[in-house]
Amino acid sequence: MFAHRVGRNALAAIVALSLFGAAPGVSHVQAVPGISVLLDDVGLQFDAAPRIEKGVTYVPFRTVGQALGIEIAWNGKTQTVQAAGSVKGETVEVLLHVGSKTATVNGKQVKLAAAPIQREGRVLIPLSSFSAQFGVGVSWNQSTRTVSLVSPQKEMHLRAFYAVQSFQERDLVSSMNSVAYGWSRIDRDGQFTLEGDEYRMPAAAGEVTPQSLVQDAANQGVRPYLMVYALDGSGELTRMLSDSSMRQKSIDGIAAAVKENGFGGIVLDFEGLGFKLDAVEQQKLFNQYVKELKNAVASDISLSIAVPPLNGAYKGYDYKTLASVADDLIIMAYQYNPVGTKAQVPEPNSLVEQAIKLALEAGVPKQKLLLGISLGSEKPDSVDDKLGLAKRYDLKGAAFWRLGLFRAYNSGMESAVHASAIKETES
Repeated sequence: MFAHRVGRNALAAIVALSLFGAAPGVSHVQAVPGISVLLDDVGLQFDAAPRIEKGVTYVPFRTVGQALGIEIAWNGKTQTVQAAGSVKGETVEVLLHVGSKTATVNGKQVKLAAAPIQREGRVLIPLSSFSAQFGVGVSWNQSTRTVSLVSPQKEMHLRAFYAVQSFQERDLVSSMNSVAYGWSRIDRDGQFTLEGDEYRMPAAAGEVTPQSLVQDAANQGVRPYLMVYALDGSGELTRMLSDSSMRQKSIDGIAAAVKENGFGGIVLDFEGLGFKLDAVEQQKLFNQYVKELKNAVASDISLSIAVPPLNGAYKGYDYKTLASVADDLIIMAYQYNPVGTKAQVPEPNSLVEQAIKLALEAGVPKQKLLLGISLGSEKPDSVDDKLGLAKRYDLKGAAFWRLGLFRAYNSGMESAVHASAIKETES
């Protein structure tokens, strides 16, 4: 993505946006073949193809405005467009008049490169001027005939998974809103445990203890979650969910571990449901477990659930019901690449976007959805594509697997993440 940011002030043409679709019965301007528009390196789909008129490139603004979270109002009587958004937490209001090169930005007059115009029922806005008001980067690649837009940095909820190997990156905890400590699991006998090879409560090292790490996070205003991992590889997770005694024992164990170690939340990462066994039945079992767990912990303990994407192979998850019970869902939109793919081959943006759309269509409110991003797959110039999708669909935020990978492959990962998104300021 960074390559598209170079030379944004040396555009070969003024890029403009169309505010509204064509009126009924009005013919479209001739589409120009081969022109594409990218937002954060992911293509935008329009109801009308981008076109050029007298050297000016136009694209439908409705799609772009929605993707950037900009509110648009059109006053046909006064021939004005009112746009409202925010840049770095500050509200920006822009008033544009058809035929006028002068815009009003937060009450002050600003000169535009070109005046908004109206053509065949469409209001066209010069993007090179308008985008500057909302911090949107713009560049034009003549050889590929591509308009590239870069969304501004946005506040969102950021969560990182802190595995046993994440101790060296503990200084990054303060840059997150929440951290999920991967220190427990449901074992292959269906028992909750804080011990094991993969997921375990780490041993104390002098004055540094698991409890002190959790407390340090809480003292910095970062909510600490206990992550509980389970896998249905041999049906062990289903056996636990199906047995009322085993189910209650695991819930009691989780509740006790949360209380005794000072966690402020729980992340359930129960994987493998709905692959071989009856998906609908497993959905019912998991729904019941989640409801029982929610009722077993204090009301101030947050509950989060990590779920596979709906365009994946595992169908044992009732997104809508889980979202109605939990405080948020983490959609693990990764592992799309073939088994054996080397590290840092970015996940396909098209499949990640599809996973987001399917989750929203399934009934998960956007304010409850965190986009899971595997840093083991991404590079600094691809991780912001995924964050761009989280911004495009106005999701609650993103969850990174895992904290220990921020610096493992490339020190640029940390700066790339925070160039696109920063932790939200919570009241």
